[in-house]
Amino acid sequence: MLLHVRGVLTPEEVARANAVLAGAPWEDGRLTAGTQSAQAKNNLQLREDCDETRTVQQMLLRGLERHQVFFSAALPKQISPPLFNRYGGTANAFGNHVDSAVRFLRDGSGRVRTDVSCTLFLSEPADYDGGELVIEDTYGEQRVKLAAGDMVLYPGTSVHRVEPVTRGHRVASYFWIQSMIRSDEQRRLLYDMDNHLRHLRSKFGETDPGVIGLTSTYHNLLRMWLDT
Repeated sequence: MLLHVRGVLTPEEVARANAVLAGAPWEDGRLTAGTQSAQAKNNLQLREDCDETRTVQQMLLRGLERHQVFFSAALPKQISPPLFNRYGGTANAFGNHVDSAVRFLRDGSGRVRTDVSCTLFLSEPADYDGGELVIEDTYGEQRVKLAAGDMVLYPGTSVHRVEPVTRGHRVASYFWIQSMIRSDEQRRLLYDMDNHLRHLRSKFGETDPGVIGLTSTYHNLLRMWLDT
């Protein structure tokens, strides 16, 4: 499932995040790339252990915690710490690649299976040319360039790339989710059902027999497929 999640960060939070990141110690993104990715990667990346990373990470995680659509779609079991990259100038693109199946956390606290890949945009589309996130799926190439504060979720199995940035700079956060529901198809069905349930609750209320019955079905499916 490829999903546009709107307003994870408010405009005020985006402005604060960009102010913090403006003076951050960016370094060559290839330093942390795998063997395949290093051949295609040409961007700047923020060190994971610097104060700027930790400050904006906490801001982003708070935004995710309060976002109902994000939780409904991803059903997160574990979220890898958000990372940050920057495209522009001579470090301006990331060719076709697929994310590693497992993300080992650098603090030694464990690992995350990368069921869902996430990109949260911190630059406004008008501030740069190019820089589209291109995701290959069963419907062909999907080209994504979102407003600052918005995020795209897509399957970690997808081949994807970032097109060259030819003007300005593109700053974004990227991270991965190990979902409580491993199957992308099952997550999509549960997300669709949850959306319809919210609509029915707003129209008929929580005590409507149909709402109660469908809520029971949703949770029984969740219970059947859940990986805790």
